[in-house]
Amino acid sequence: MITAITCLAMAVYYEARGEPVVAQLAVAEVVVNRVVSPVFPNNVCDVVKEDRGPRRWDCQFSFWCDGKPERPKEIEAWSTARDVAEMALSGVRVGHNATHYHSTSVKPKWAKNMTPVATFGSHIFYVDKPRPTVPVPRVKPPYFSIRK
Repeated sequence: MITAITCLAMAVYYEARGEPVVAQLAVAEVVVNRVVSPVFPNNVCDVVKEDRGPRRWDCQFSFWCDGKPERPKEIEAWSTARDVAEMALSGVRVGHNATHYHSTSVKPKWAKNMTPVATFGSHIFYVDKPRPTVPVPRVKPPYFSIRK
């Protein structure tokens, strides 16, 4: 059985290894934020492995469905990813509140529907845009008239 630390470390390793530790922590925080969100699975491994569609590349974390085995080869980077995962799961945060991110090298369609809140390393982090409120029509007095 894969532990939450291992699942989160895999996400950090495959999504952000080589980035500064704070950027790796920012990626880990997205997974943790998704775990507590009602629109995502409620545990780390299910968030990391989530597949939202029928196509090969529609996993939430692309490394999970790229067809390659998840076997970290860079020992030092894997060790850092595990440390970052342990930090994130123990409550250490960068505080972006983001549930989404992408590399600065891509421009995904979904990003236009979200609000960017931070950049760490080569990743941009997003939160959902606030839902627009329906304006309440203003009625000028008198609110009604009495006919005589």
